[in-house]
Amino acid sequence: HVQLVESGGETVQAGGSLRLSCVASGYNMEGKCMAWFRQIPGKEREQVAYIVTDGTTTYADSVQGRFTIWKDVGLKTLYLQMNNLKPEDTAMYYCAARFICREDFFRYWGQGTQVTVS
Repeated sequence: HVQLVESGGETVQAGGSLRLSCVASGYNMEGKCMAWFRQIPGKEREQVAYIVTDGTTTYADSVQGRFTIWKDVGLKTLYLQMNNLKPEDTAMYYCAARFICREDFFRYWGQGTQVTVS
């Protein structure tokens, strides 16, 4: 049974920083593809950061240069460092994982953690 649990979301002032964490259980993160998404009520979920098998990362244009994704396989944790936060970054943030990287969808999702930038 795979479980992803996010934490770290809170209310922060514009220009501030937050680090989100996603702890995985029942899931071996090594060599896996994982991502952070965010969603504002009434809008589609947006992929903001993605990390693949070899550690290569990609980011949405809106967060490029401000957000960093990485994972610590030993701690079974996926991270998202968010710097220079803007009000438009306010959203529910979710971590997601593919069962295998060649799947074209994310099979596993966390419950989300709320980030509010004032």
